[in-house]
Amino acid sequence: MALTRLDKLLADSGRCTRSEARALIRAGRVTVDGAAVFAPEAKYDAACVRIALDGSAVNCTQTRYLMLHKPAGVLSATEDARQSTVIDLLPPEYRRMRLFPVGRLDKDTTGLLLLTNDGDFAHRVISPKKHVPKRYIARVEGTLDDADIAAFADGIVLADGTHCLPAQLVILAPDLGQVTVYEGKYHQVKRMFAARGKPVTALHREQIGALALDSALAPGQARELRLGELDAVFAAD
Repeated sequence: MALTRLDKLLADSGRCTRSEARALIRAGRVTVDGAAVFAPEAKYDAACVRIALDGSAVNCTQTRYLMLHKPAGVLSATEDARQSTVIDLLPPEYRRMRLFPVGRLDKDTTGLLLLTNDGDFAHRVISPKKHVPKRYIARVEGTLDDADIAAFADGIVLADGTHCLPAQLVILAPDLGQVTVYEGKYHQVKRMFAARGKPVTALHREQIGALALDSALAPGQARELRLGELDAVFAAD
């Protein structure tokens, strides 16, 4: 059982700094299992108690996992001097947690993007050896056909000679396809369609593993993953 100072637990939530946490505790605004605690040095196991600030429950775990509905025009990066990043979209409490995107979506690509401060988790998601499927909806120039389906299943060879792992293409409309890939090469889906002479005009990621983008999230909105959703990332649909 790991016991941690209450002021550190509160700071780990991202709601405040360590010094601000001490002031909040001394002001009686922090409760543990419903009772006010006035000692910042009091120690607890965050997994065994309910900590609240002004009556609102606080998540005091250090590792975080967020689902973001990435809009177009935003970089999948932690910071940039000239352009907005996915971190800029998050509420202030999350910006203190050193979160980073798990893999990347192109600036103009929309959809499901995971954010975390857990490096091991991120590596498992993006490692080609783990074969975590990522599913996209792509709109292209031209008309998709059975030859495209077969080429994706065989493994597309990109213009520079790079061989992609076999992928699944389902035709939803003449110019609209659902694509599932099992790796994450640079601009991979766009380059795969380009190799077939059918450039992508719009791309949206809807699923990672068995975890689908929450339809309740508007572009730019994020939420923490719920119980079971972490496991869904590594499960087959």
